[in-house]
Amino acid sequence: MDMPATPPPNWLRESQNSSLAEVFRSVAVPENSGLVRKAFAFLGPGFLVSVGYMDPGNWATSIAAGAKFGYALLWVALLSNIMAIVLQALAGRLAVASGRDLAQACRDAYGKPAAFILWLFAEVAIIATDIAEVVGTAIGLNLLFNIPLELGVIITALDVFIVLMLQRLGFRKVEAFVFALLAVIFICFIAQMALAKPEWSGVFAGFVPTAELLHRPGMLYLSLGIIGATVMPHNLYLHSGIVQTRHLGETIPEKRKVLRYVTFDSTFALMLALFVNAAILILAAATFHQAGQTEVVEIGDAQRMLAPLLGSLLAPKLFAIALLACGLNSAVTATLAGQIVMEGFINFRMAPWARRLVTRSIAILPAVLVTIYYGSSGTAFLLVFSQVVLAFQLPFAIIPLIQFTASRSKMGALVSPRWLTATATLTAAVVIVLNVKLIWDVFTI
Repeated sequence: MDMPATPPPNWLRESQNSSLAEVFRSVAVPENSGLVRKAFAFLGPGFLVSVGYMDPGNWATSIAAGAKFGYALLWVALLSNIMAIVLQALAGRLAVASGRDLAQACRDAYGKPAAFILWLFAEVAIIATDIAEVVGTAIGLNLLFNIPLELGVIITALDVFIVLMLQRLGFRKVEAFVFALLAVIFICFIAQMALAKPEWSGVFAGFVPTAELLHRPGMLYLSLGIIGATVMPHNLYLHSGIVQTRHLGETIPEKRKVLRYVTFDSTFALMLALFVNAAILILAAATFHQAGQTEVVEIGDAQRMLAPLLGSLLAPKLFAIALLACGLNSAVTATLAGQIVMEGFINFRMAPWARRLVTRSIAILPAVLVTIYYGSSGTAFLLVFSQVVLAFQLPFAIIPLIQFTASRSKMGALVSPRWLTATATLTAAVVIVLNVKLIWDVFTI
């Protein structure tokens, strides 16, 4: 007979508030059902997480990388996706084993002063993400409806009502909305790839790693941007929180089964995200780099150049539709991540609409100033720079996650296997080394 899983003893707080209390364990999981039905019940959180791996900030870095270096940085996109799969698996494991999200776990383990500092870092990461979403959505509105960038940036504040409506309808509706937009993005890029007709031998060669980026600062900067745009710190907090919308089991055998479903969900969704990320880079390489347009960094310029290069008026429309869908999706997940880090780190609850308005207001200010003074060229820099900021925030989320999931005293029987901890540690080391190398290049070149 299975004994109930007792909470691991080595956490500071005796009581534990639920993550996202309004939707905690709100998604039904059929108990006496087959493998497929139960796996389907756990599908969803991974797709919300995958949104962060294909947001508008990703577009800027992937377009710039493909235009400037062709297919050469595809291996960086693949590497960053593998990093993401490993780290999201750890985030899911933390939630299943401890019933905590990463923010709560940090507050438990480190105490309030350290948690407050980590909360500030997490908020910087979310604001950087939101800046990319603001700019990307504004560009999408401009490309589709000719709305001026300055006005589009302000209109993005209204997405709070979409988030509020979806949360009132239930968390499964939130997941359905996100999945529908992901399907739109996926279809748009399949069509654009067919129109672009990339050189597939070059594509496959691009997935082979090289050391060239260590000797070329421009390539390193874009590589770090790709990693920052793919492995996003707020996604680790998000995943460990929204996994708990399901019932995660009471016994160790139940939790082990749930962990397999959770890991499959995030891995499957992130493989789809890899397709989108690679497709953006391949599209830029097959069109702009091939035509000698190696300095394309602005999303708006990229969209306008697709029609003459591909000989089709459909491609620019598909590009703009996918961009707008990415912006809307990112608005949903950024709101949820903001709630999780605020509630988990400093135990402060705020209505979702209020939380969204605060974050979006902070993000809109630099976006408005940049678009007014520098126009579209400034937004391109802001998008890429926001992704580099995210890369610098990563260690402050990754290191605690690895520490907690490798601790048997905290995770009990579901402690991470050594190979997984080693892989995650190597991931953290790669990110930190790239950050140090970039700082060195900035101050010495």
